[in-house]
Formats: sequence, C-alpha cells, structure tokens
Amino acid sequence: MTSLLAIWQPRCAELARRHAGDDGAHDLNHLQRVWNTARQLLADYPEADALVVMTACYLHDLVNLPKNHPQRQLASRQAAALASSKLAAMGFPADRLAAVAHAIEAHSFSAAIPPQTLEAQIVQDADRLDALGAVGLARLFYTAGRMNSQLAHPDDVLGNSRELNDRQYALDHIAVKLAALPASMQTNAGKTLGEARLAWLYQFRDSFVAEWAT
Repeated sequence: MTSLLAIWQPRCAELARRHAGDDGAHDLNHLQRVWNTARQLLADYPEADALVVMTACYLHDLVNLPKNHPQRQLASRQAAALASSKLAAMGFPADRLAAVAHAIEAHSFSAAIPPQTLEAQIVQDADRLDALGAVGLARLFYTAGRMNSQLAHPDDVLGNSRELNDRQYALDHIAVKLAALPASMQTNAGKTLGEARLAWLYQFRDSFVAEWAT
C-alpha cells in the first residue's frame, strides 16, 4: 500500500493542479490539508483503504462550483465522474475506482449524500474539518469576499431579532453551517477535533462582537 501511495499521490496532486481554478479556499493547499487530516483519522482505522482516501482527498474538488452557483449541489457528482474518467485513463487500480467516486460524491455538504463506506466517512470528516478553526475562518471570509458579502449585520450581529443569512453576512456562516459540523462527523477523532475547532471559532466570534459594538 505504501508503494501505491508513493506512486499515486504525486499523480493525483498534479491532476488536481491541472484542474484548479482561481478559488483560494479550494486550492492545492486545501487538498493537501484535507489529506494530512485524513491521515490523522486513518490512524484509528487501519482497516481503511488509504489509497482510496488519499485519491479522494486530492480529487474531491476536481469540479468546484461557487457557493452561490445554482447547481452547487451537483458539483461533487461531477467531480466524481471526472475523476473516475481521468484515473481510469491513467491506469489507476480499477477495483478501487467506485470507492474513490463514492468518497468524492459523499464529501459534499450541499450534495447531502450519506457516506456508505469507512473511506468516504474519513474523507468527509477531513474536508469538513478544514472549514473549522483558524484556517477555516480565513477561508470563510475569503469566500465571503468573493461573494460580495458583508462582514456582519450592522446592528444585530448575532441575529437575535432577524433571520440569519450567511450569503449576505459572513459571520452568520458560523451559526448557519459551521456550528453543525462537529455533530455531523463520522469518526470519533473527527468529532473531538471538530468540537475543539468550533470552540475556537466561538471565541473569535465573541471577540468580533465585542469590537463590532464599540
């Protein structure tokens, strides 16, 4: 397995690089972080197929549609189909293609496809963990800038008397989506790490609110 990983990791990274767009929140560094996190999760699951996990980590954003794109929920299926085609042409082990495709399809929050394999669960957790913590916060505001969102509501920053809208106000995204991620984790290590990173985000939000109101 180690030899297969050594062979296919640079190939998958190069394939991802060739299909990368201009989204700095979903660049090659993001893919590498997801794989690094997945490797931590794999330590608890030696029975998981690391080649499938690694390949899906690098290729899960092969098709990446903007957050506000009307077909955003279809992006992971399109990425899975493209990855399967490219990998088959490159001679990737045929008996693992379906597992890679499923892990890619199921990683997406918006697609709402339940992960049916351990490998898909690990990839989903690893990708969601990159939305939490310090890097996740940077990605949040980067993406909000690309969508022309405001930082926060000018008067009701926490949404106590209004409906939260994370497309209009960046800070709302913590409550709208990120707060639910730890509970959605499939692995115990993912839950633990997710809860710690979410706690850090809440501390940031408290500081933000205190400064915003002064």
